[in-house]
Amino acid sequence: MNSTESTTREERFEHGLKILERVDGGAGQRVVAALDDINPELGHQIVAWAFGDIYDRPGLAPRDRQLVTLGMLTALGGCETQLEVHVNASLNVGLSPEQIVEALLHSAVYCGIPKAMNATLVAKKVFGERGLLPVGQRPAAGPGAA
Repeated sequence: MNSTESTTREERFEHGLKILERVDGGAGQRVVAALDDINPELGHQIVAWAFGDIYDRPGLAPRDRQLVTLGMLTALGGCETQLEVHVNASLNVGLSPEQIVEALLHSAVYCGIPKAMNATLVAKKVFGERGLLPVGQRPAAGPGAA
């Protein structure tokens, strides 16, 4: 079912929940559940709209959507909780730790070292929890390197 077939509020939510589970697993559901006693409508919109309608569009593969999301959350700053979910999601949809680290390094050029560093430390936490440290990336040898 795609978003054009999901016509009722309940159908859109159910469709979004399937996408959320596929991408974020339990982490996404925990974020939505954390909103139940304060703003359940926001939780509903995250599931139905962000995941059911937007995330499931055919124009970008899930791994590409996650690269965009990592860049945006890094650039915004102050989104460490969401970054943690999306670093996990990035791994779930096929990005390697090295690719995630490279994306965060690239973000330093456009949004600054402090934001890229904060995002990288979030990634380090996730990688540690998943037994993926140390990340096997080494700086490329530059001109004149032995």
